[in-house]
Amino acid sequence: MPLRKGTSVEWNTPQGKTHGKIVEKKTSDFELDGNTHRASGDEPQYVVESAKTGARAAHKASALTEASQNEKK
Repeated sequence: MPLRKGTSVEWNTPQGKTHGKIVEKKTSDFELDGNTHRASGDEPQYVVESAKTGARAAHKASALTEASQNEKK
């Protein structure tokens, strides 16, 4: 399934695996929380929101996996 807005995903953090939803797909360079992220049509980045904390982060598709059914709740 292609990654898109609303997709439930999981990713690794220094504290372990976490999960949330994709809130935006970026295809050009952008800033998030004072950090510049590089993105393009060929290598987009996805802004994700943690289900636990509501914090947002940006990740490449390779860092995200679709969440299992149990984690989508």
